[in-house]
Amino acid sequence: MLKKTRVVASIALFSLITFYFLDFTDLTSGKTLNLLVKIQFVPAIMASSLIILIILIALTLLFGRAYCSSICPMGIYQDIIAWISKRTAKKKKRYKFSKAKNVLRTSMLAATLIILLRFPLIVGLIDPYSAYGRIVSNIFRPIYLAGNNVLEMIFTRFGNYTFYRMDIFIMSVFAFAVAILTLGIVGYLAWKHGRTYCNTICPVGTVLGFLSRFSIFRIRIDKSKCNSCGACEMKCKAACISSKQKTVDNSRCVDCFNCLNACRRNALHFSSNNNKQLTVNNEASERNVDNAVAGKSVDESKRRFLTTGIVTAVVVPAAIIEDRVNSLTGNDGKESYERQHPILPPGSIDTKNMLKHCTSCHLCISKCPSRVLKPAFLEYGLAGMMQPTMYFEKGFCNFDCTVCSEVCPNGAIKQLTKDEKHLNQGGHVVFSREICIVQTEETNCGACSEHCPTQAVTMVPYKDSLTIPQINVEICVGCGGCEFICPVRPFRAIHVEGHAVQGQAKPFEEQEKEEKEIEGFGF
Repeated sequence: MLKKTRVVASIALFSLITFYFLDFTDLTSGKTLNLLVKIQFVPAIMASSLIILIILIALTLLFGRAYCSSICPMGIYQDIIAWISKRTAKKKKRYKFSKAKNVLRTSMLAATLIILLRFPLIVGLIDPYSAYGRIVSNIFRPIYLAGNNVLEMIFTRFGNYTFYRMDIFIMSVFAFAVAILTLGIVGYLAWKHGRTYCNTICPVGTVLGFLSRFSIFRIRIDKSKCNSCGACEMKCKAACISSKQKTVDNSRCVDCFNCLNACRRNALHFSSNNNKQLTVNNEASERNVDNAVAGKSVDESKRRFLTTGIVTAVVVPAAIIEDRVNSLTGNDGKESYERQHPILPPGSIDTKNMLKHCTSCHLCISKCPSRVLKPAFLEYGLAGMMQPTMYFEKGFCNFDCTVCSEVCPNGAIKQLTKDEKHLNQGGHVVFSREICIVQTEETNCGACSEHCPTQAVTMVPYKDSLTIPQINVEICVGCGGCEFICPVRPFRAIHVEGHAVQGQAKPFEEQEKEEKEIEGFGF
């Protein structure tokens, strides 16, 4: 019963989280699905969500690593790969007990804490939620869109326009390569060794593993009934059950409950310390155990506890003291002009806030309806690789859209109301008059003015009956409407320059535009 409940809950949560990343039709705009990404462990830390952290810690202290079993999408992905591996194997797949690699686990956790505030790229790479988000956004999403386009073609032929065609493109070669590597490495480890990634590399697994040592409900072995047949050990994908020693390493147990069904002698139970009969049986079985061995085990446990405490006490203050941000700027060489600073998503506050909180899960990129967000390369420097930045080749930021600020689980993008978004200034317009086609070709245009929602770009008399753009940076919000529509190539005559710190634009008064008949548009 426990295993079936776990499987059903895991599949449901995994499917909903995956579809939340894939959905481009706004079917999953409700707060319920957004909550599923906000309850992930690292995003909760980044967003300083104390209530969520308390709930996750309480859940672990009560039931062990239930988070790793049913909430973390990367954990469920590994279970799916392990299940496929088991079903396709020519020989019956059997897992074996292996000793905990505590040095590696502690080292990975310590390294994560040290670089948490200084170099968030590494944190984003090993955070299980963010890693899975990049896999879905960069690999699964194009496949999903291709399927949608096939359905669109089929349905359209029969006069049904339920589906509409979507452009398919790789948002970032670097992010795509990282997603491929993550998918392959984690998938390979799961195929061969089950939950090895969770118990050796993942810092979330290490933290929750330490807490699960003190969990009330856990897998326990009734040593009076156990005959060390090894059936439970062969089913344990976390490699944490030793049938010879009749012990369970609860720090690595991920509550999959596969072992419960494997035992024919009913020697395994998921129970609390209050199971008196189990306690009596185990005490009777342990009377013949060498006291020296037991004492050594206790001493080792104490040493590990002390080591973890010292590492945490030293690392956390050091990480806080060294909370500095690399403010290197640059561009990827694809822009037709040199942008002095990248354009942050609306509500990001500043570069420092983005680097401190964003783990590059790419949810905002996947959910952006205008497709103006893409993973950065070196725009924010090395520390900010794969974090979202704005480009206007595919569209412009809708004046009323606040999707990215609504879905961000990390606090990297502050949630904005529509009124706040209307005055949020992420950049300002820059006009290159010398290459504008009004001046170079002496023809009418005005496309940039028509697409400006704040009238930061207006048309003023130029020559004869021609008008030319005039800009007002004080009321510009940096939406990119003017840049996207500008017909000048290869250098656009008007573009948006980003701000290191987002400001507030001055309110604008909407003015009625004179309707003029234009003979011959510029493009």
